[in-house]
Formats: sequence, C-alpha cells, structure tokens
Amino acid sequence: MQGKPPVGMPAVGLGPENGHKPEHRPYHHPAAGWGAAKSVSRVLAREGELIDGPRAIFRMNHEGRGFDCPGCAWPDDTKGLHLDICENGIKHVTWEMTRKRVGREFFAAHSVSELMEWSDFALEDQGRLTEPMVYDPDSDRYIPIGWQAAFDLIGETLRGLQSPHEASFYTSGRLGNEPTFLYQLMAREFGTNNLPDCSNMCHEASGRALTASLGTGKGTVDLKDWESADALFIMGVNAASNAPRMLTALAEAHSRGAQIVHVNPLVEAAATRTIVPHDFTDMALFHSTRTSTLNLQPRIGGDMALLRGMAKALLEQAAHDPKAVDHEFIQRHTSGFEEYQKACEATPWEELEHQSGLTRAQILKAAQVYSESDRTIFSWCLGISQHEHGVDTVREIVNVLLLRGNLGREGAGPCPIRGHSNVQGNRTCGIDHRPTEEFLNRLAEACGIDPPREEGLDTVRTIEAMHQGKVKVFIGMGGNFAMAAPDTPYTFEGLRHCELTAHVSTKLNRSHLVHGKKALILPCLGRTEKDQQRAGLQSTSVEDSMSMVHLSVGMKRPASPQLFSEPAIIAGIAHATLPDSDTPWEKYVEDYDRIRDTMASALDGFEDFNRRVRLPLGFRIRQPARELVFLTPTGRAEFSSAPLTDVVPAPGTLALATVRSHDQWNTTIYSSDDRYRGVKNLRTLVFMNTADMRARGIKELDLVDITSTAKDGSQRSVRGYRAIAYDIPPGSAAGYMPEMNVLCAASDYSPQSDQPLMKHLKVEVVPSPRTDETS
Repeated sequence: MQGKPPVGMPAVGLGPENGHKPEHRPYHHPAAGWGAAKSVSRVLAREGELIDGPRAIFRMNHEGRGFDCPGCAWPDDTKGLHLDICENGIKHVTWEMTRKRVGREFFAAHSVSELMEWSDFALEDQGRLTEPMVYDPDSDRYIPIGWQAAFDLIGETLRGLQSPHEASFYTSGRLGNEPTFLYQLMAREFGTNNLPDCSNMCHEASGRALTASLGTGKGTVDLKDWESADALFIMGVNAASNAPRMLTALAEAHSRGAQIVHVNPLVEAAATRTIVPHDFTDMALFHSTRTSTLNLQPRIGGDMALLRGMAKALLEQAAHDPKAVDHEFIQRHTSGFEEYQKACEATPWEELEHQSGLTRAQILKAAQVYSESDRTIFSWCLGISQHEHGVDTVREIVNVLLLRGNLGREGAGPCPIRGHSNVQGNRTCGIDHRPTEEFLNRLAEACGIDPPREEGLDTVRTIEAMHQGKVKVFIGMGGNFAMAAPDTPYTFEGLRHCELTAHVSTKLNRSHLVHGKKALILPCLGRTEKDQQRAGLQSTSVEDSMSMVHLSVGMKRPASPQLFSEPAIIAGIAHATLPDSDTPWEKYVEDYDRIRDTMASALDGFEDFNRRVRLPLGFRIRQPARELVFLTPTGRAEFSSAPLTDVVPAPGTLALATVRSHDQWNTTIYSSDDRYRGVKNLRTLVFMNTADMRARGIKELDLVDITSTAKDGSQRSVRGYRAIAYDIPPGSAAGYMPEMNVLCAASDYSPQSDQPLMKHLKVEVVPSPRTDETS
C-alpha cells in the first residue's frame, strides 16, 4: 500500500494503480521515441479516442487546419513541421476530449464529503462537466442551477461586499488572451487589482529579475535563435516532461555540433538522449541522438554559486585573454559592471564550491564551454525561480550573458521556459496584481473605466486574506487552486472561510470540493471544442514562451450544449455585477474580433492585432531588450551584485524540491507512474541520495516520515512515504507536487518574488514506524 496522506487530507493524486506493488527500476532508454508512442496509444485507448485522438494529433498546431496544443508554452515549429507534437500534449488533449461526462446524476449520487475521499485522479477521470452546479448545504451535494441564476448569485454577492478588495480573481495559464483581457477588465471595473495567478507560484522571480536587469519581464530569444546557438545552458528544466518539444531543438543542436549543458540536481532523461517521434527514420532504426554534452548536478539552490563561479573564471581569464569578456559591449550597454567585478573577485573559490556542491574543475569546465561559444542561450524553469533567492539567480544568469555580450544578436540571450500554454499571455494581457501606471492609463483610455491604482493581492496574500476574513469571494478562472497552492491544509481552511467560491472548469477537481459557504461550478468549453457565437465560429489567441502570439481554433463538438465559452461566462458575471457598466460585454461575446480591436488600443505590442494574429504562425511581440533598448532607470542593462545566499542544509536536514512526474501535467495526474524516473504504482515518495539513506538507516522502498520546518519554526509532516534511491547530490531530495505542497508553509515565500519556496524546503527524513500493513 502507498503512504497515507496527512491527517485530514484526501489521498491526493493517487492514480488507478493505487494498491498495486510500488516499483523502481532505473530508466536507461532515450526520452520520447517508442516509449512515448506506447504511452500515447494507451491514453487514446483509455479515453476512447482511437479515432478522434489521432485526427486531433495530425491537425494540431497547423495554421488554418486545427487548434493550438493546450499543453505547454513551447513555440510552434517554424519550419513547417507537420508533426510538431509531444506525448504530454496528446495526453492533455485526449484527457479533455474524453467521452466520459459528469452531470447532475453524478452529483446526486455522491456527496461532497464522499468525493473528498477520492483521489485527484479519480475526480478528473469522471469526465467533462456538463452544466452549472451550485452547492446545497442541506444535502451536501451540488445541484443544477441555470446560468443566469448562477451569474445573479455571483453578482449579488459581489455587490454586497463592503469593498471590491474583498474579492479575489484567480487565473490559470489555460485562459486565452481574449478572455484574459475581459477578466482583468471586469475585475478592475469592479474596483480591485486582486488578480492572483499561477505566475505568482512559478515564474514571478523570472519576470521581476528580467525587468530589473533588462527592462522587460520576458526572454529575448525565439526558436530561430535556438537553431543557431553555439551553446545552450539548460537550467532547472526537465524538458522531457515540462517542455517535450524542446527535445527536437536539443537533438538538432547536438547534431550540428552545439554544446549543451544541463544544470539540474537530478540527471533527467531529457539530459541524456532522445528519439524524436516525428523522425520516422530514427524511430524505425531505434537511433537516438544525444541531448547533452555536459551534465552538472549542483545542490538544490546552488545554481547561483555555479553562475558566479563561471563569471569569476571569465574575469580571471580576461587578464590574459581579452576576448574572454566583451568589454566594448559592457561599456556601451551596461551599468554596474565594476561593482559586479568586485563581488566576483571577493568570493573565494572555496565558498563557490561549498555553496554550489560542485568542484572547481566542474565550474571551470562550464566556463570553458561558455567562453568558447560565440552565441549562447541560457534557458531555465522552476528549478531556478522557486527559491528564496530566485530573483538574484535569474539576474546572475543575465550577468553572465552580459559579460560576453550575449544579448541583442542571433542565437543568444535569456530564455525562461514557461509551463502552461498561455501563462505568459495572461500577464501580457493584464493579469497582474501590480500593474504599471502606463498600463492602467492605456486601459482607462481604451475602455472608458477608472481602474484602481493600489497594488492588489497575489496568491500567497490572497490565502492569508481569506484566513483573515478580508477576502470573502474567490473566483477561479481555470486550474485547481486548492491543490496548486502551498500549505494545503491552510489553503483549504482559507477557501472554506469564503462567503462564495466559484470555479470555471472543464473537469471536476479538488477545488470544487474545498468550497466556501456558497459555491458554484461553472463548466466551460475546452480549447479543443468549437466556440460558436452570434458572428460565427470564434478563435482565441495565446502567447508562447518566446512571445509569439497565434490563434487557437477548436474543431470538436462541445461536450455538452450547456457549456459556455470563457468570454461568455466573464460577460455574464460582469452583467450581473456591474449593471450600469458601459462596457459592451454582449458585443464582445458576439464577435471576439471586437475584443481584439480593444486590446489593440489598450496593450503595448498588440497594435493591428486582428490582422497580425492571422498571419502564418501569428506575430512576435516586440522585445526592446532584444534590440538593445533597455527600459531601466539608467537606460542600460543592469549588472546585479547580490551576495551569495547560504543554501547548504544544516546537519541532519535535507533541501527538498517538489517536482512533477512524467505522467502528470501541473496538478492533473494521469497515472501513478513516472516512466523517465523508473517509478511504477507510486506517487507518495521521496528521491534521496544513497549516502543520505545509509546515514538514516533507510533502504530502497522503505517507509519514511518527512517533516519540514518553516522560517517561523512551525512544522508540517507527511508520513509513510517511500524512499527511492536516486542520482541526486548529497543533502538534496525531491518528491512530487501536489502531494508535497503540504510541506511548504504559506509563510515560506521569497521576499524577492513572493513565490512559495516549492523548490527549497528544509526537511528531515526518518524511518517510519508504520509498516506495509498499517500504512
């Protein structure tokens, strides 16, 4: 049996294999390839989509022929590739296209209390939601409600608040640009900037760091730059699971002789070799391609010390090799170099080795790869950003790029890898609890409203405000907030304190069960489905990780005739909440081109939106820093001289990072397997270094208890988890989210970014007194 969840918590995340014997066998095969093909076949069969599934696969991402993949934010191929697909994208699509349905009969048969005992897999596996539902406290069940009655309930509750700031409007990265713009417009016309989003938990550090260093919150590279770079540094990214289509870029880079350095405490399958599924010759011959030339395994949190060491090596090399540092670029385009140089010189090599967990020789090897490259890209994901010093680390990445002038030219620059398909577009289109005056002024002029100017609440502060009774209404636009947020029991309590919770969703999830005194489930169209409005078939747009904006058009009949589009749901809420509004909500829903026309006036970079978004592959939003235009106070790129943070765990403790398994997407779990890490039938686990296991008397698959200690001294525990021996540095450990979100205190967030410290929890792991019979 798998380990039990914490007291009072459901068996979160456990898949259909729950109860089967857990297994761990190290994975030695290429990423993707036939393993991915086999996995896809099983998913298509399980969801009953053996015909429509492949049809969707072959039409995915093609201009004028289908829809954009609703999975990750990796850009569409620029070379006309007709199978620009991945295993996880197919899983995501077929999970949404399932023939299973969750209607009034299901809710009549199951109380909320009963459903709370179900696993997250079981909840979502019931299928698509079909009609709006309202919670009935007398029966402890959801019962049907008409759309207008649901809107009226929200409007009445919102209008009854003492202040607009008593409501919080959350956004998941699945929301397209047009509904995103309407959502933030509604919230601001209502009177609040309480717009928490998933970025608050993932890449907030990246945006703040890039803005401080370069004057833009986004990366500067595009996919063509990946095709011409001489060196790629991939930091804190498990590409095979988080951005599988990156494997194609890595394989092509290796084939042309580029250097590829993976920096990650765990050597993931994506950092070894791959068989790209659309390369039919390689598939037929089982021919794999390397995806790395160097793998470095810093301790958790040790990335900044590695980067500082690379900079120190370059500066030392420059004493006898002037080409090691681009002094002309630094003089013309940067500020703060002298202070940064002093910081590097003042940091001894012994400290860099101690904090990074790497040897001086390993750091020098990375510096050598970098110094010998003319064009270098640094790419990173949550392994860099979800730390207390995440902003400093991202700024250190920019420091290293600036030293050699790797900015503003082809094949070079910073490249954050976003997770969900439109998380970057959400921020671009106004989901920001700290909006700039420039944005608010343009919004006011374009939309004829007077938006609030005070800073709103982010994710962490929304949870705190719910506990304090300061937020009484929580509306979730997609996602599974209850499971994605930190400190799971604390988040649950906060949601239950609300007067009203309402979630716009495609499938049943935990957030519907952890509800306020009044609660609504509002089912929406999926991105795979046709969105028919008065003016005809509608499309929405998304922005990928590299600032390309393109249209997404559904092709499948909706799962239920009662599903509303997200713009229609937002407009319905707005009508009920703002009866005197002059915003043309109905006209926006009739024809999304009208939304885009307003966005063209309100948003920088969206000028002539309707025409440009219909170009082949859409258009790229201008990035001033790519053109060496820096919107910083000095008008230059800014070096950061932040001191190193002590990341070495205290004796007896480990630094633990939460990660996703390969068979999940965000909080959606497809099974209890993790193919690339060799795990079957198990999610409640902890990956550990073998020396750390021996020191604690723990053997492979033993039951263990894990306790975290927050900054305020409070502790949180999970019990009866399985220990898995893994290639990870001593003092470091890893386990799956959302199961381990319970270990991250809501108060444990970065003062630099306000992000929860999901990738750097301080934990103790001890043998569990439980046995297989009692677990």
